[in-house]
Amino acid sequence: MTLYAKDIMVSNFDTIHREAPVEEAIHKISNGMIRETGYKTISLMVINDLSKLSGVVTMFDILYHLRPDFLNFGINGEELKWEGQLKSLVDRFQGKKVNHIMTRKVVGVKMNDHIMIVLDQMIKNKYRRLPVLKNDQPIGIVYISDIYHHLFTQKVI
Repeated sequence: MTLYAKDIMVSNFDTIHREAPVEEAIHKISNGMIRETGYKTISLMVINDLSKLSGVVTMFDILYHLRPDFLNFGINGEELKWEGQLKSLVDRFQGKKVNHIMTRKVVGVKMNDHIMIVLDQMIKNKYRRLPVLKNDQPIGIVYISDIYHHLFTQKVI
């Protein structure tokens, strides 16, 4: 059996505008859809005014930017006192836009890419999801968990 990205892609996915507040992204991810495979979506495709893909914002991106910037410079967080600081860290998201925290460098695939090409990109780059693009607009998303589910629980092999 031949499988392509279009055979496995999820075409019902959430997007968010690049100028939307981070709080909206947090809400959408917290209330994300549960896919047919039972997995919950933990990312949003970020689009611009022309509905073209600008990036992706994930639960990881949000949690990464929750941390104080100085932790990115090799400071060991175990040595610090964190009591009472969590609220102020969460409050830092006030006024921030999705484009401040999103992942900008996003690789996409085409709907007629063979599933092994898609899987190879995911494995080599440690991607958990890849958007399916047509004219730079997202038309679907392929999740590595859905590939796994499709191959091993749908008995296609």
